Amino acid sequence: MRNGGMMRGLLLGGAALLGLAAPAEAETLREALAKAYASNPTITGQRAAQRATDETVPIARANGLPGVNATGSVTDNFLQANNNFLNPERNAAGGLNLSVPIFQGGAVKNAVRAAETRVDAGRATLRGTEATTFTNVVAAYMNVIRDEAITSLNQQNVRVLEVNLRASRDRFQVGDLTRTDVAQSEARLALARAQLQQAEAQLISSRENYIQIVGTPPVALEEPPVLPNLPNSPATAVSVALDNNPNLIAARRQADASRYDINVARANRLPRVSVVTGANYFNYLGSLPVASIAPNAGTSAQAGVQLTLPLFQGGRPAAQVRQAQAQRSEALENATATERAVISQARSAYAIWQSSQQVIASSETAVNANKLSLEGVRAENSVGTRTILDILNAEQELLNSQVTLVTARRDAYVAGFALLAAMGNAEARDLGLDGGALYDPVANYQRVRHRINDFDSDPEPVPVAVTTAQTPAQTAAVSRPLDPMLDTPVDRSPGLTTGASSPNRQ
Repeated sequence: MRNGGMMRGLLLGGAALLGLAAPAEAETLREALAKAYASNPTITGQRAAQRATDETVPIARANGLPGVNATGSVTDNFLQANNNFLNPERNAAGGLNLSVPIFQGGAVKNAVRAAETRVDAGRATLRGTEATTFTNVVAAYMNVIRDEAITSLNQQNVRVLEVNLRASRDRFQVGDLTRTDVAQSEARLALARAQLQQAEAQLISSRENYIQIVGTPPVALEEPPVLPNLPNSPATAVSVALDNNPNLIAARRQADASRYDINVARANRLPRVSVVTGANYFNYLGSLPVASIAPNAGTSAQAGVQLTLPLFQGGRPAAQVRQAQAQRSEALENATATERAVISQARSAYAIWQSSQQVIASSETAVNANKLSLEGVRAENSVGTRTILDILNAEQELLNSQVTLVTARRDAYVAGFALLAAMGNAEARDLGLDGGALYDPVANYQRVRHRINDFDSDPEPVPVAVTTAQTPAQTAAVSRPLDPMLDTPVDRSPGLTTGASSPNRQ
């Protein structure tokens, strides 16, 4: 089941789906994914590994193709027997031999099939690497958005508590509050500043991690688009994942390849037949005695069939067969382990996604309720029915609910994308990425599969992934405006700052 069209359309839409007007220099999730696809070293390295895997097919085929060898030698016999009148002082020889394999017990055929199957497995592994990297990009992208919001919330909290402290000191001077109230405000402000420093450090860390994965610093990240085609149950997610997950497909293909390896090992104890032919040339370089009747130079040629029948090899073929069988058993177990992991990933991602959706709904209710509560506590404090500690606690409750909401939004999106990745629906072909044509591993395979030139090679390898050494160190500066639901204006009303409505000020 493929849902690439819907995924592609939504990622193309970007902020438009959410009705956002992002600045011109803003970066979308789709752009971040395209950058990682083009230059993330994990992906580019896996592409190189796949090209190396492609070469196993022509290597296996070479064992079944004719082989041509040329030999040559020049010999100077500087010490000769006195009674050997036909022994030349010098001789030169050359030969050309051709061997054509006719029958090798199925070794070449099965080796080629094993190599081709591993090429298929490698392509699935490459797809899995793309999906894993894209999931990491989404997590890094959402981490930056989350930590920017949390930093802004903590900055806002510090500003609120600074106003609270100034108001507490002013009211203490006129006798409305006690020294205890001032100390509570000072303590809460100091704690808020410490929390802000932690939030800023986490934001810097998330931005640096973004650079590591994407390759460039995050700039005014837009809110991501809605994820499409999420399953309606964990059973549906698992069913799709068992058919489409690239890592599971790769593990199964590796197990298939191991079956051919057993046949290759068995071929080592079967007869082998080759047609051989050759031509030889010799020349004594005029070193024979003048009276010799032997020719000074000559040629010869021969042709025939060569049969090799193994009779005893010290148990090596049997050991190789048993080894291949054990490796197949390992591959089968690996496939089962991968299947278990895929099932666990799909179910876990579904559970986290569902849970985060519920946390979002609850947190939105809590934020709205805590805003009303804070307004009420501030109003009641202004008339003397609430203490400064009540205000501080209400402000902390609001901050906690806002942070929970921001975190839940991040967790829901990352879990949803991870769920699509587990289902095999979060790869490059699903996302409609810009930046040129998608990498096609089949093109390289077709390029090299039938090459037989012994002196062929590719250009000298050069790095594809971009270096991040020149990127600037990240800071905790935040320019993104807060979501209106998260924005809490600083209360500078006379009731709070002067206690004008307090009974003892009447």
